[in-house]
Amino acid sequence: MSTIAKPRPVRGSKLTREEIVELFSRLRELNPKPTTELEYTSAFELLVAVILSAQATDVGVNKAMRKLFPVANTPQSIFALGEDGLKPYIATIGLFNTKATNVIAMCRQLLDLHDGEVPRTRIELEALPGVGRKTANVILNTAFGEPTIAVDTHIFRVSNRTGLAPGKTVRTVEDKLVKVVPEEFRLDAHHWLILHGRYTCKARTPDCAHCPIHDLCRWPEKAPLASADSAWR
Repeated sequence: MSTIAKPRPVRGSKLTREEIVELFSRLRELNPKPTTELEYTSAFELLVAVILSAQATDVGVNKAMRKLFPVANTPQSIFALGEDGLKPYIATIGLFNTKATNVIAMCRQLLDLHDGEVPRTRIELEALPGVGRKTANVILNTAFGEPTIAVDTHIFRVSNRTGLAPGKTVRTVEDKLVKVVPEEFRLDAHHWLILHGRYTCKARTPDCAHCPIHDLCRWPEKAPLASADSAWR
């Protein structure tokens, strides 16, 4: 008598390929066109906002940018402010002194090496002051439509809790996500996962009772699903 083999987890994930497709299909159904919550109108504005968002909330960065960008929103105009001129606009953001130094240095490098334009390659982006791999991934994805996945604390947490792409380091999780996320979902995966981590799979008080991927999640400490949401099963 033959038996039907159970689907095996994808290498690098505790979830099967079918479960991964289902996970992202549900997140897509809830939010078909996800995007960053940072407010911007150009690649340069997004770059400044992402640099300032390190260890800060998007809400706090947006409040500061609403004051700064009407006054200066190009490499030339922000560089002209100088560090002392920039600091009053971003003083409500954590580590604003260091960030002011980085933003002014970044503007100067854009002007000196890139004709004031935000470069479109990872190597050039990561060479900018204040820009690391995560920031470069955000710019490549959100500003230029590249299927990169920027792993922040939210995505790191969701990837480990759910079993989607468990790993001990941010880079390990990123590399696994690139391998396990199907191509059709890869462009928006960053946004779906960060929003899920920010509003549902929260660090201290995860809202497991209303989680749309509750039955797929491998987290042993997850709370029961609310009966009203049982339709996802």
